[in-house]
Formats: sequence, C-alpha cells, structure tokens
Amino acid sequence: MIKFNEVKIGDLVQVDYNGKTWEGEVTGLNGDEKQICVTTEVQDFWYEVEDVYPLPLNDEQLLSLNFHKQENEHTGEIKYSKDAFRLVIPAESDFSNIEMWYREDRRHHPDVHYIHQLQNHYLQMTKVPLCR
Repeated sequence: MIKFNEVKIGDLVQVDYNGKTWEGEVTGLNGDEKQICVTTEVQDFWYEVEDVYPLPLNDEQLLSLNFHKQENEHTGEIKYSKDAFRLVIPAESDFSNIEMWYREDRRHHPDVHYIHQLQNHYLQMTKVPLCR
C-alpha cells in the first residue's frame, strides 16, 4: 500500500483490481475519499488507497524512464543519468544508499525506495516531471 500524502499527479504506481495488477500513472486525487485515479493500459479508474502500491526503485524501472546507466570499473558504483540529473548507488542493484544531484542541489541518502518518491525528488530538483 502507498501513503496517500506521498502521491502526486503524474506519479507511476501499480494498482490491484480483483487480483490483477497493472502499472499506471496517477491522473487524479480525491482527498476527501482518499481515492487515487490511475490511468492504466486498460482504463482510468478510481482506486482506494489500499489497492495502490509503489513501484520498486530498480534498474529496470530507471531504464524505462530513459536513464542512462554507467558503471565505474574501479569502485563498482553505478551512475544513472538523465540530462543534468544524476543518481549514484554503491553497487549493482544496491538502492539502499543513494546519492542524487542536479546542478548545485545535492541530496545524500534521501528517503527514496520507490519510483514515485524518485519522481517527487526529481520534480523538486529540476522543476520538470519525470515520466515515461
């Protein structure tokens, strides 16, 4: 389950409907009912917050967001870049210790474990939405 107050329009999430799951984009928020509208390949639909899940932050998701991956042969660090935005992890598939920066804005160990959290940091730092 995802926390309602963490979700913003444009965030990528996973939804569950009758045991089937889809990835989609948040297109609406209803704060009174705590419902989230998500557009999937099937349709737009309002979901209860307990049916909306975060997408994990991993290599596959970053590459689908058009990040470029670069490995440092000497240290084993992995750098993901998208234009002037950079994200560095200490080793392959180790997203527990992240550093990110955009120009002079550097964030050491931000609380980022899911794609929607990365999208929110990216938007704060670059003023541009991070989408597919």
